[in-house]
Order: sequence, then C-alpha cells, then structure tokens
Amino acid sequence: MTTSPLVLGPMMRYVDETSASVWVETRSAGRVSIRAGGRHWDAGTFAAHGHHYALVELDGLEPGTVTPYSLDINGAQAWPEPEPEFPPSMIATLKPGKPLRMAYGSCRTSVPHDEHGNRTHGVDSLRAYALKMASGGDESWPDLVAFLGDQVYADLTSDQMQEFIRARRDIEAPPGEELKDYEEYAHLYFLAWSDPANRWLLSTLPSAMIFDDHDIRDDWNTSLSWKKEMEATSWWHGRIVAGLASYWVYQHLGNLSPQERADDAIWQHIAAHEGEDEIDVSAELDSFADRADQDPGSYRWSYYRDFGDTRLIVVDSRAARDLAPDHRALVDTAEMAWLDGRMRGGFRHLLVATSLPFLLPMGLHYVESWNEAISQGAWGNRAARAGEKLRQAVDLEHWGAFQNSFREVAAMVTEVADGKRGPAPETIAFLSGDVHYSYVSEVERTSGSRIVQAVCSPIRNPLPRLMRSFAAVMSYGLATPVGALVARSAKVPDPPFRWSGIRGPWFDNNLACLEVTPEGLKLWWQTGVVNGGDQMHPGLKRVASVTLAPRGAGADG
Repeated sequence: MTTSPLVLGPMMRYVDETSASVWVETRSAGRVSIRAGGRHWDAGTFAAHGHHYALVELDGLEPGTVTPYSLDINGAQAWPEPEPEFPPSMIATLKPGKPLRMAYGSCRTSVPHDEHGNRTHGVDSLRAYALKMASGGDESWPDLVAFLGDQVYADLTSDQMQEFIRARRDIEAPPGEELKDYEEYAHLYFLAWSDPANRWLLSTLPSAMIFDDHDIRDDWNTSLSWKKEMEATSWWHGRIVAGLASYWVYQHLGNLSPQERADDAIWQHIAAHEGEDEIDVSAELDSFADRADQDPGSYRWSYYRDFGDTRLIVVDSRAARDLAPDHRALVDTAEMAWLDGRMRGGFRHLLVATSLPFLLPMGLHYVESWNEAISQGAWGNRAARAGEKLRQAVDLEHWGAFQNSFREVAAMVTEVADGKRGPAPETIAFLSGDVHYSYVSEVERTSGSRIVQAVCSPIRNPLPRLMRSFAAVMSYGLATPVGALVARSAKVPDPPFRWSGIRGPWFDNNLACLEVTPEGLKLWWQTGVVNGGDQMHPGLKRVASVTLAPRGAGADG
C-alpha cells in the first residue's frame, strides 16, 4: 500500500468573504497546492521538530460561493484520496449579510470509535455530526465550528497514545503516561484528527480554537503554588514549551486572519523564506513558547471576528493569567484592556467564547469565591493551605475563583447591555465548555440586552455517573443558599447581579449549534446515538433547544 504524502488535513481554518486558509501536515518537505475553480494557490512547507507543515492562503475568492477543491503535494494529488469515502471537500466563503450559524463545544478525547470506545467514552458527537453532514440531508452547514478547549488531552492519555510513548521512552519515568515533548504532542494531534469522518468534516468546515487546561495539563495556571510545584519538576519546562509550540502550529496559526498572520513574528519568519528551501523553525518556536509562558503579556492568544451583525470574541482564560498573590487575575491587565476594547454594542448579538464558563451555576460560583478568599488567607494560613488543596482537587478555578476579574468583566457586560457602549445588543451570550455538562443560564434583568451563558461540554468525555450527581448537587438546589452563606462567612461580596438556569443540565456528549434567526438567537444541542448496533455509523439526536427571543418578544421555545 502506498503511503500518503499527507499526514493530517487538509483542515479548513480561517475563512472570510474573499479568502480562506488551508492547513496541512505533510510527510516530508515539499510544495503544497490547492486547486479550485480553475485556479491554484501554493505554499512551501516549514519544519518543526522533524515534522512538516504548510498553510496555504487562498485569496481573491468570490463572496458567498461554495467551490470543491483538491490538494497536490509536489505536483501529485494527495486529496481527495483515491476512491474517497466522503463527498468532495469545499471552500465556502462568507456571504455578506448572511446571519451567522456556528457549531461549538469542548472536551474531546481520542479513543477508537468501536464498541469498547463508545462504551467507555460514549459516541463522539463531532463524528456523528460529520456523518450526518456527509449524508447530504437538509442540515445547513455552519459558517464555522469553535472548539473551546481540551481539543487534546496531554495528561490523561489513551491506550493508543501510551503505546506510542512506550515505544520511545520509559513510561515509568516522569512524566509517565503524560506527554513529554513535541514529538508526543504531534502524535496526540494525529490521533485526534485522523479519523476519516472528522478529517473530512474539518476539510470543509472552517474551525476556530482556544486551549484549556488539558491541552497542557489539568489545573494549568490554577494558582501560583501550582505553577511553582510544576516548575520544580524535571519535566515541566519541556512540557510547557512543547505544548505551547505545538498549539501555535496545530491550533492557533489557523485562527489568524491573513492580516493577523502578517503581524505574527513566527509567521513573518516563515513567510520571509517562502520560495526557498524549507525553513526549520524549531528553535524559534521553542524560544517563543518559553517566553509566552514566562511573560504572558508577550503574546496574545485571544482573537475576535465580526460576522455581519454578530461579533465573536474568543478569550484566553489560561495562559494570560496573573498569578501574583497581590493582584491575581484570570486575565492580566493587558489582556483585560484588549477585551475591554472589544466589548462593544452596535451588534445584534455579542458572543464571548471562553473555555471556562463565566456564569457557573450560582451555588458553585459562591463556593469558588469562598475558596478563593480562604486560599488567600481570609481564615488564616492553615485554612489557606487547605483551601489551595481543595481548589486543585475539585477544580475550583473558574471565573468565580478570580473575583476581581469576574467583577471587571461583569461591569463591562452590564455597560454593553445597558447601551452605554453603543446600541445594546439583543443578546450577550457567553459560550463555554470545560465542566462536562451543558446548560443555559440567564442574568436576571428587566431591560436592555439579555445576558446568557450557554455551555456545551463534552464533545466526547462524559462524567462518570457518580460525578454527575456530585456536579448536580454542587451546582443546583440547596447549593445556592448554602454557597452564599459560606461566601459571606469569608467576607466575599455578593455578585453584581443574579442569574439562574433556564435549561439543563444535560450530561450527554454534545455538539451545540447556534444560529441568528429573525426570532432571536437559536441554540440546540445534539448527541450521537448507535442505531442497530452499528458502532461505526452513529446517528444524530437533538437533546435540547432554546430560542432566546429579544426582551419583550415572548417566551423562549
């Protein structure tokens, strides 16, 4: 059997009205060409740690068109493969004035899609969605899919990943079954993105991404003591450098518009050598990743995009943290200023995508704010040590555990909702993942914009049933008044507003979809189901839906 020159991809990444970006990993150095509509665009590969990549920039496209494409490597067709199983891959440019339609979710493990994998991890809802789209039914294509964290699990590895690790090093030595270096990250991404159905889907559906903790390690940057503990190990420095360097290559590069790439130092270095022999950027990438970790203000992972009357802001809530005890922040001063500049009215809908839910269920929010206070010494040093252990043990490190940041963003959101930053949108929606259950909450308001939190998690990594009960108890019912009492006992001020759940929770593996409609912002959650024992061809079932109508326009459906 002939080995394909294409390792991963093609992946359709940033797309606007007249341009598109296609990312690939190739087996060796070469020239990658995209052919579509009688035209072609090409780019040379660049190398990182023995791997080869290209990002082909397609320009001069017609707005609102859908065009099949093929991909050549060194003049020979590499995509679609011979006897393709799925329909042709397409380039779908944005149509001016078309209302946004998007999919989103988080937390996806890479295990086989057989009976064992589906029994332990459930059906991959992304794959079920891919099979649905391949069937050519009446489901409309989204404009993009946003992956909101934990695209890969560097700390909780599968049997397949551990087999790869054992073949190259002693898995009993630190960091054990966790990832150690760039080579292992490259294989982890291969496992995540090489399934044929998902690979086909991502060759057509544009994608935007942001990391969360498991892309690097559980509790990444939860506190200064956590960071110091990691930095004291023999392996952490190599891990964080490899994690951020590979994230830039596999995830972040494709988030950027052509203009943003032109301003990116690593991409400038690559572009300066276009047309020459393949450039190896390993040293530059590692130096950049080390600097980004040590000085978060040196690089911004957040980004935003406007889709007609809808703005999407994607916020880094992991790498941009300030962990200094005297000014702890979920996002540091520079990042907060950037966010502040983009939290504006004048849009029909303002979407804020952050891997960690901004509005946890109120009971859990109170518990996190209490834990932050005692971890910072509100009850003395002994309680502070216990609070830090609890914080890491049960992941009490969301926006509620960084009260200064929570209140600052809450003030921004309220000003936008009250029309103090331009005409108030109909809806301000926080889109998030992380918690391994899905729900919709809404801030209690009588005028201005509706402020909601819509969570979709996981795509494929369900909570064990016992943990589902714990999550429900911690988040709902008596947790709210009890949480309020313990928060006040540590002298934590009440939140600047109240919110409550309007739908959920759902513990299914889900992929959420969102659409701007004349009736309002429509959201729905879909999960994969095995029909007739056919594990490899699951169907797609809608779990729940809600339409967030403008205030005063009637009840939600």
